[in-house]
Amino acid sequence: MSEVEPVDELSVEATPEPETDHGALVSWSRGQKVLHPSRDAYVALVSALHDEGYHVCTDLTVVDFLTYDAPRSLPEGIDPERFEVVVGVHAHATRSRLRIRVQVPADDAVMPTLFEIHHGSEAMEREAYDMFGIVFDGHPDLTRILMPEDWVGHPLRKDESSGRIPVQFKEAPTAR
Repeated sequence: MSEVEPVDELSVEATPEPETDHGALVSWSRGQKVLHPSRDAYVALVSALHDEGYHVCTDLTVVDFLTYDAPRSLPEGIDPERFEVVVGVHAHATRSRLRIRVQVPADDAVMPTLFEIHHGSEAMEREAYDMFGIVFDGHPDLTRILMPEDWVGHPLRKDESSGRIPVQFKEAPTAR
């Protein structure tokens, strides 16, 4: 009969805690820190970053992953959703940038606005609404910015038809 070896609790490697910043999970992409907050923690995170010197919202866009089959680079514990709102912020004093990626489900495509923190996000949120249909709750003027007001749908959604309009060209002018 073989003896069972006792396990030294100190020799067992503990699973390292995932990296977080302001309660948001962290990943790294091409040397840039990426924060992954929940929708509920999104505004509080951006506000805390603003207090730390990230005074410029350089970009706000949406990615539609409807037809994306490859695995996505998300930290463990973040469930992938169809839409992802991606925000870039910049701190001039420290010359640092952060990216924020928030998962947004297709059946509840609503995000809180950043307008009260970053007034420059107003047009970017309107564009995200116009092109992808993400509603930014609390936005002061969430209306179309690129498409005509009577346009039906959101042209950058992967399930949207291409909406081609036939174009008729005139004859090219002849040289005299």
